Amino acid sequence: QVQLVESGGGSVEAGGSLRLSCAVSGGYSYSKYYIAWFRQAPGKEREGVAARVIGGLGTYYADSVKGRFTISQDNAKLTVYLQMNSLKPEDTAMYYCAAGNPVQALLAPGYKHWGQGTQVTVSG
Repeated sequence: QVQLVESGGGSVEAGGSLRLSCAVSGGYSYSKYYIAWFRQAPGKEREGVAARVIGGLGTYYADSVKGRFTISQDNAKLTVYLQMNSLKPEDTAMYYCAAGNPVQALLAPGYKHWGQGTQVTVSG
């Protein structure tokens, strides 16, 4: 069973940075999956913000975060990161890590495994 555990959320002022981590474990082939970060703000739909092909070179970003967020991975630690810079109040949301074989990298269908989420709050 694939398990995803997020960490690194918190409160920060606008313009600040945070790095989210997603620790991946379980019986699967690490190199065959997509890993993505989604976020959901109160009253809004879940939004895919960044994704990458584990073991590959493909990365995908929502237009709203391009140039500010970077998704990366540490294969040795089986951890995926989301570096978030120049944070804005509209980035405030619960951030979720997901793994699977999606139809489209930034859309939820196809992501079978989800973490519990980590809250990011940007003030100012």
